Amino acid sequence: MATGAPADGIDESELHVGSAPSSAVGLPAVRHAMQMSVAQMGVLRSARTLLRVNQKDGFDCPGCAWPEEERRHIAEFCENGAKAVAEEATLRRVGPDFFAAHSLADLQGRDDYWLGQQGRLTDPMILDEDATHYRPASWDEALDVVADELRALEDPDEAVFYTSGRTSNEAAFLYQLMARGLGTNNLPDCSNMCHESSGSALTQTLGVGKGTVSIEDIHDADLLIIAGQNPGTNHPRMLSALEKAKRRGATVVAVNPLPEAGLKRFKNPQTAHGVIAGGTAIADEFVQIRLGGDQALFQAIGKHLLEIEAREGGVVDRAFVEAHTVGFDDYRAAVAAVAWDDLEEATGIPRDRLRMLGERVRAAERTIVCWAMGLTQHKHSVATLRDVVNMLLLQGNLGRPGAGVCPVRGHSNVQGDRTMGIYEKMPEAFLATLGAEFRFDPPRAHGFDTVAAIRAMRDGAVRVFMGMGGNFVSAAPDTRVTEAAMRRTRLSVQVSTKLNRSHVVTGRRAVILPVLGRTDRDTRGGREQRVTVEDSMSSVHASRGRLRPPADDLLSEVAIVTRLSARLFADRVDAPRADWEGLESDYARVRRHIAHVVPGFDRFEERIEKGRSFRLPNGARDRAFTTPSGRAHFTGNALQYPRIPQGRLLLQTLRSHDQYNTTVYGKDDRYRGVRGGRRVVFVHPADIASLGLIEGDQVDLVSEWPGESGVVERRAEGFRVVAYDTPVGNAAAYYPETNVLVPLDSVADVSGTPTSKCVIVRLERRRSAVHAPIVEG
Repeated sequence: MATGAPADGIDESELHVGSAPSSAVGLPAVRHAMQMSVAQMGVLRSARTLLRVNQKDGFDCPGCAWPEEERRHIAEFCENGAKAVAEEATLRRVGPDFFAAHSLADLQGRDDYWLGQQGRLTDPMILDEDATHYRPASWDEALDVVADELRALEDPDEAVFYTSGRTSNEAAFLYQLMARGLGTNNLPDCSNMCHESSGSALTQTLGVGKGTVSIEDIHDADLLIIAGQNPGTNHPRMLSALEKAKRRGATVVAVNPLPEAGLKRFKNPQTAHGVIAGGTAIADEFVQIRLGGDQALFQAIGKHLLEIEAREGGVVDRAFVEAHTVGFDDYRAAVAAVAWDDLEEATGIPRDRLRMLGERVRAAERTIVCWAMGLTQHKHSVATLRDVVNMLLLQGNLGRPGAGVCPVRGHSNVQGDRTMGIYEKMPEAFLATLGAEFRFDPPRAHGFDTVAAIRAMRDGAVRVFMGMGGNFVSAAPDTRVTEAAMRRTRLSVQVSTKLNRSHVVTGRRAVILPVLGRTDRDTRGGREQRVTVEDSMSSVHASRGRLRPPADDLLSEVAIVTRLSARLFADRVDAPRADWEGLESDYARVRRHIAHVVPGFDRFEERIEKGRSFRLPNGARDRAFTTPSGRAHFTGNALQYPRIPQGRLLLQTLRSHDQYNTTVYGKDDRYRGVRGGRRVVFVHPADIASLGLIEGDQVDLVSEWPGESGVVERRAEGFRVVAYDTPVGNAAAYYPETNVLVPLDSVADVSGTPTSKCVIVRLERRRSAVHAPIVEG
């Protein structure tokens, strides 16, 4: 086992900040990925494992959900994908000896980086009430503890079943069946915190809460607007698709408060041009927008197009609008009523430049808008995305090649989870079909989303929390409230591959159920099993791990859910009728049930044979809009944008480059010039001066939110001020360290998504702190 020992936690005194680079990927990315892989897996295991990532006979990357092309590279992974694989396929182990050596109090004092570096969980563990240490347990004992607590509930809604985006389709389908068999729709998931605003807006306007484009559409677009997204860190393989689009003549416009290296220049390490000739300039134009100003930008484009249409005609696709849409007059009136001065104020962009951007859209025959959390985590996010749709509808840029909406989701199967029924408000058609398939009556009352689940736990209304993957405590907003809420439960259960914060902030009792990962060989019923996932563009394909599991008796997600369900429903006549043992031993049986319940999965097993994938139906892609009217909906939306009080900044939370969601792979963010630390706040030099600060000062971040009973404050301590190219009045800092600043009740209209990109903060210099100059290099 030629792997390095787990690293120490992050020592913020070692922080160094230099200049941000002007390009992404290239040989440094390859070198860094290989260093991390070898440290976790050793040389031979790294080579064997990485060459199977995203291959037709291999496993789906446990990182992002960006789709694969039909023809695959031999190295079909990015730097952060390699890090994700290395974290899961590590040779480091966390077994009973580890928990005997580390008390709960000890683990609570460790940072997220240290916890994640310890290795793979190998044994079921139980934390008894008032115990100081976890103790090992057999699988039977651990599952019995969970089943007994669930059966003892007075009301099924006293349980919450959370899901991470890494869960396979098969496991997600069985998990929601188990929850609904128990009698609850309390199925929050990570989508509630990320792309729920996308689903809400697209369902309202197009009838389907997913994107409409394929990877081929990205290649064939004339204009790609990349808004509120950082592909270089969050979806690096997207840069290859943008590079191909550029070669075919596409224009790329980047809209973001921060300049991102990947959207400046991409050095593709798989081409000579990328390695030797300096790579490809991706963004033809960088639009540095103020936080929360994206709705105004898309309204400005629409306003410009409609003004030209009124004078000259020929801009609006009248045939499409008349045949396939409703609400055009309402939209036209809404944007006509918005003053250009307000659009300039909201965006921070001069009117003539907004009009120039409108001209780019006007000139393009095929336009795609791609976005991520920069657009979805504001109070007015759903309205913003409705205005994205409005702009595209004007020129008929829905339901034809090279055009459409592209919400770029994060986790590798977060979209598949929703398709499988992981949603607190599944429609009646799904519930009725599910009930008929398994001969039971699913509950109809809507359940808790993530924020509602935290409120219910806080108020003592939830006794059992079960997490299928993920790191709920660190991922959720209002960290201290979330932690206190979790501690009010009687039992917290985590189905996990690695140690994280959610294992050390627990209910009065806690159970850890270690689970096979995406990279692990899964042998059930005497043969190797495969699972399936759905990517960000609605394609479904199989995934099969090849590595020997960290422990011989480690169970899969499917096995854990089926064994728990068998215990829960053994004596219940009103429970789902299912052959739980048969489903555990043969995942093809699970897929047969999915094919009977979920539209688009007919001939499921046949269609995933030999590495094939298939796309799910999407009415909007075919201009068969599944809205109540049967048409796409233009909407009139009042302009909204945040107003920043004097002496305050508007903060967005974001990832570092050595990070994926709450998993911290390393101590650096080299694309922003940060090394050795994470507690930094990026602030414009003019704001640093106006606030009476000096770069390198140590400050507390104090958020301010207008609650019902006055201003609600939250505090994050000990951040270093870093001068950075961000709009005046705007700032940025990493999560999960800053999730504490997002009040539980500060959520987006309609979707309920926490407003993590729109946090009013003041910076308070720490009186006891000595000014520490930023060290270049």
